[in-house]
Amino acid sequence: MTEVIFPLDQNELSFTASDGSVIRRTVLPSGVRVLTEAVPGVQSASVSFSVGVGSRDETNGHFGSTHFLEHLLFKGTAKRSALDIAIAFDSVGGSSNASTGKEHTSYYARVQESAVPLAIDVIADMLTSSVLDENEFNNERTVILEELAMNEDDPQDVAHEAFFEQVLGDHELGRPIGGTNETITNVTRDAVWEHYKANYRPQDIVIAVAGKLEHDKIVELAEEGFGSAGWDLSVAASPRERRSLASAEIVSGGSLRVIREENSQANILIGTEGIVGNDYRRYAMAVLNTVLGGGMSSRLFQEIREKRGLAYSTYSFNQGYSDAGVFGLYAGCSPAKAREVSELMLAELHKVATDGITAAELELAFGNVSGGLALKFESTQARMSRLSGTELSTGEFVPLDEALRRFREVTVSDVRDLAADIAGRTMNIVAVGDLTEDTFAGLV
Repeated sequence: MTEVIFPLDQNELSFTASDGSVIRRTVLPSGVRVLTEAVPGVQSASVSFSVGVGSRDETNGHFGSTHFLEHLLFKGTAKRSALDIAIAFDSVGGSSNASTGKEHTSYYARVQESAVPLAIDVIADMLTSSVLDENEFNNERTVILEELAMNEDDPQDVAHEAFFEQVLGDHELGRPIGGTNETITNVTRDAVWEHYKANYRPQDIVIAVAGKLEHDKIVELAEEGFGSAGWDLSVAASPRERRSLASAEIVSGGSLRVIREENSQANILIGTEGIVGNDYRRYAMAVLNTVLGGGMSSRLFQEIREKRGLAYSTYSFNQGYSDAGVFGLYAGCSPAKAREVSELMLAELHKVATDGITAAELELAFGNVSGGLALKFESTQARMSRLSGTELSTGEFVPLDEALRRFREVTVSDVRDLAADIAGRTMNIVAVGDLTEDTFAGLV
């Protein structure tokens, strides 16, 4: 089957995927969207409540609010304490968590089928009725600062955060997801409350459930959960509009940044603006990354680690968002080898840009991607994430068989042309370690 479009103004939608799972979508009058995938042969379900708001959407005075909310919504509501929320999931052997991204925030759980009503009720309560207690707020500020400090002790994390800032410049996607010491220290409880009330409304909520379920029952449970919190879902509202997919104009933060730290290893990232999440070339990009830096058979791994023993870890990636993307090459090596490793990474990218890949590499990449997707979607959590991601981003649901067809259509020319496009862009280098800028002189 081909792709399925999720129009925001279509209240009901249902179809059966090629693997036999039944996908249904209901848009309530209030704008709440409920998506389910009934998966044959499983006894559990994954549940998520998501909003299309991430770190990029924060404004002056509210920086850090998104990450703060991810923590605070677990800290108590009008009828449940933080301990009550924890006990609710522990008592049924389930797991719960949340994630903050640059463009969305999700609260999710995986439970046995009989505990799905509990999961929906608890998460609905969290999203609608969190009190953001002042004492809990101050305590959690300390916890988040400790989390940031932990990340700052990881040079690889430091390198990646700096790399996104370097490539994306002043664009809001260049800001760190979790905030900074400064923003977390300065943001007030009132500012977080304002962010919460402005972005956690019925029309903002996307509920996605995958596993053993009945769609109509999930809709009923959602209505009950929101209703008990005092939300009137009969009040008409249109679902929140999806983000524009028009590419943003990016002004890079510069070509070279070295963060001096006396570490035994240097963490190096070389790259540039990548492709956006909805770019038709994303299938070719998956092939490019598989061949270039996707595993032990990749060119980077073979040339840098296997043939020369210069690094333990090396890979390539593209992170695409609605209007911008970041492409990067990474390696961790000793400072003395940083120059040679950087030259090799750039050389391998340019080889693909000039000479392309072989038919054998293309076939290997297809096998890698198809196998990875098949294994991935054995997980109800992956299917849940696919539903919510589709609804929040493009509104285009791509079934597994259609995705594989698109991968199969990628040619060696497609990969070479994409690599040439990437390699022709202005490169940035970010390095963390016992290095100087002279190490990379003339590379960018």
